[in-house]
Amino acid sequence: MDSATLSALSTRLDRLVAANRPGIAVLAPLIGAASLIGGALGYVPRWLAFNAVLLLLGTAMLRLPLVAAVLPEIDRRALAALGALCGYTYLIEYVGVTSGWPYGAFSYGVELGPMVAGVPLALPLFFLPLVCNAYFLAVLLLGERAGTARYRLPATVAIVLLVDCVLDPGAVALGFWSYADGGVYYGVPLSNYAGWVLSGSVAVLALDVAFDHRALRARLDDCPFALDDLVSFVVLWGLVNLVYANWLPVLCTAALVCGLLATDRFDLAFARGSGGVDG
Repeated sequence: MDSATLSALSTRLDRLVAANRPGIAVLAPLIGAASLIGGALGYVPRWLAFNAVLLLLGTAMLRLPLVAAVLPEIDRRALAALGALCGYTYLIEYVGVTSGWPYGAFSYGVELGPMVAGVPLALPLFFLPLVCNAYFLAVLLLGERAGTARYRLPATVAIVLLVDCVLDPGAVALGFWSYADGGVYYGVPLSNYAGWVLSGSVAVLALDVAFDHRALRARLDDCPFALDDLVSFVVLWGLVNLVYANWLPVLCTAALVCGLLATDRFDLAFARGSGGVDG
C-alpha cells in the first residue's frame, strides 16, 4: 500500500470513528457487558452471549479507535516489530496453556474464535491493544518525562498490570477462563501477575521499538479518540466487576478512569460524538 492510499484510508477511518465516538466507546461495550453478564447468569442463551463470531466482531469494532490512531504511524519497522510481537504472543500463550508457566495453570472456558493448539487464533486482537492503550496513557500522563525511557517503560508496564487487575477477575467471573488451583485475587493466582510482568515488559519494549516516540506523541496530541478503546475497556470490564462485587478490580477501574480524565480529552464534544480530527 503506497503512502497516498494509506493517508486516504487513515483520513476516512478518522472521520468514521470521530463521528461515532459515543456509540463505539460507550454504547457498544454497555451492550456487550449486558449480553455477557446475562449469558453468564442464564438470562441470555449462552450460544448467543458467547458466540465466537459475535465476540470477535464486537471486539474488532471496539478496536477501531486504536487502529485509526496508530495507522498513520505504521511503517516497515512497525510492521516488523508488531509481527514479531504477535509471534511472541502466540508462543508465550502456548507455553502457558501447556505448561502452566508463567501465568499459572489455566484453561479456556469459552472459545474466543478459532483455536489452534489450545490458543485463540485472534489472541493478538485481545492482548496487543491492552498494551497499546497502556503505552498511550503513560505517554500522555507523563508529559515531557515520556521522552525518557526510564520513565516511559516502567510506567507503561505498571498500567498494563493495572489493566489486568481489572480484566482477569472479570473474565474468570464470566467463565472465559479459569485457573486450576484458583487464586487469592478473585480466583486469579499471583503467578498470573508475575507472568504479566514478563509478557507485558516484552510487549512494551517491542512497541517502543515499533514506533518513533516523538511522532507517536504528536499523533496522540492530534487524535482526540486515541484512548477510546481504553474507555470501552473500563466500561465493559468495570461493569462486569461491579455486578460480581469484585471491589478491588472496581477500584482499579476507577484508577484507570482517573487517568483517562487526567488526559483532559473527554468532554461534551465526546458526548456529542464530535471532536473529530478534521474538527
